[in-house]
Amino acid sequence: MRATRSSVNSPTSDRPAGFPTVPAAVVSEARPDWNVRVEAREYWILTALLSLVAIVALSFFHSRNEILLSGDAVAHISIARRVFDSRTPGPLQLGSVWLPLPHLLTIPFIVSKAMWQSGIGGSVISVVSYVLAGVGLFRLLYPWSRIAAWIATAFFAANPNLLYVQSTALNEPLYLACFIWAAVFFVEAARYFVQSEQIAARSLEKGAMALTAGIFTRYDGWFLASVCWAAFLINALQALRETPEALIRLRKAIFKPLLLTALGPALWMAYNLGVYKNPMDFANGPYSAKAIAQRTTEQGAPPYPGEDHLFTAGTYFLKAAQLDIGEREPAKILLIVAFFSSLAFILRRAWLPMALLWSPLAFYSLSIAYGSVPIFVPVWWPFSYYNVRYGLELLPAIAAGVGLVIPMVRKSWRSPSAQTAATAAILLLASLSYFQCWKAIPVCLREVRVNGSARMELDRRLATVLASLPQGSTVLAYTGAHAGAFQFAGFPLRRTINEGNLFIWDASLAHPASGTDYVIAAEGDPVAKSVLDHPVGLTKIAFVQVGGQGQVMLYKTTRSQRMP
Repeated sequence: MRATRSSVNSPTSDRPAGFPTVPAAVVSEARPDWNVRVEAREYWILTALLSLVAIVALSFFHSRNEILLSGDAVAHISIARRVFDSRTPGPLQLGSVWLPLPHLLTIPFIVSKAMWQSGIGGSVISVVSYVLAGVGLFRLLYPWSRIAAWIATAFFAANPNLLYVQSTALNEPLYLACFIWAAVFFVEAARYFVQSEQIAARSLEKGAMALTAGIFTRYDGWFLASVCWAAFLINALQALRETPEALIRLRKAIFKPLLLTALGPALWMAYNLGVYKNPMDFANGPYSAKAIAQRTTEQGAPPYPGEDHLFTAGTYFLKAAQLDIGEREPAKILLIVAFFSSLAFILRRAWLPMALLWSPLAFYSLSIAYGSVPIFVPVWWPFSYYNVRYGLELLPAIAAGVGLVIPMVRKSWRSPSAQTAATAAILLLASLSYFQCWKAIPVCLREVRVNGSARMELDRRLATVLASLPQGSTVLAYTGAHAGAFQFAGFPLRRTINEGNLFIWDASLAHPASGTDYVIAAEGDPVAKSVLDHPVGLTKIAFVQVGGQGQVMLYKTTRSQRMP
């Protein structure tokens, strides 16, 4: 396919850039130059800078005891630990709701008791993912403009909220890396389609691998897979109008990558069917977002913002994205600039990269409206914090829009003074927004402080109780509520019966006094209900309580009385 002027006209690159090497005949037909490799030196410099920033951020937040404030981060570490530290170790410990890749990748780093207890082992994958995501964004934008690639990557990497989240075991950084690299490879595949079948096929295979990794990281990846393939095929069909004989090559190029992409959801549903007898257990099972929303919503309570209302849902997601880059006027201006810059890029240069980068807006609008996934922001009703970090999914799009506005201004305004002023204004806005963000405390950090500080304090007190139990004693506990207590105490999970033990768990709930030496019941959890229904043989010996958290009771069983 000959590249049309409408799709590649007016390149803004400061220097030629591209990635795979192809014949010279192809080079002459494509603009911008996608066929010259980025200098390895730039990759090494960027990787070194990102690694340094990531490690410094991790050290900073770890020194302040903040990397385990998020209950989700603690739960991710606990799930990974259970795979090998359990009465019933193995893949069934992965559960049914959270996707398995982050947990599987974390396992090698939490085998060490010290890495597990400190939480640093859970942060390693996030730190690596942060670096990979930055390099991927750089590669995605480089063909259009070297300066845009550097500015966008700097804006992305310096984001205060991302710097906090990448220091934790949350799965957003890993997903961002998968998301960005999937966009990179699908954009490259679309560019090389027809020009070079082999390069396009290789790019599609790499894109499918990135998508599959994303599919096994967050459910966002399932939507992204549909968007990537639909966008690629639309682009390919446009090309086929000019070169109909390329249809055969298209069928050969997409078969294996498309099959690999489809296998991801199929395997996860097969796992849920085999283990929980319900292929959609992750969506409608007892621990799904829908079930949690039903349990935690008081009868007669008003709907959360955006429920069953697509426009409001999208507005809340955009507000979360804006708060993630700053809470005052500079951040609002940057979001507007990024949106219109992206729109101009779509109209004048290429639609595919920006369509992929902005796709989280559609996914989260649908999820909030119809998927029981609320987002609460502190400046709008109900004036609280919940899932604000989801706005980070739009950070690559905002960063790309901010970066690309500078070469666009340079192309549109020939006056050197105007170019300098525009560049200075963008850099000043970005710097001011991030300065204000740090000064006000990043909103993602504020969220976990508000929602997690009391839980973390309770976990530390409960850990002291666990550490005092006799060596070799066993405990019945719902670890989903206070996994941090076992982590802080270094209490082996193989000495517990918990919700990950499936059939043993069900039997123990029916007879809580017979299977273990001690029982830990947190207010409202399944063990507390079991103790209420079957109190015989249980003696209350201690309790832990922290303001804002339910009381946690420790019981001695009749079995423990036989211990020395």
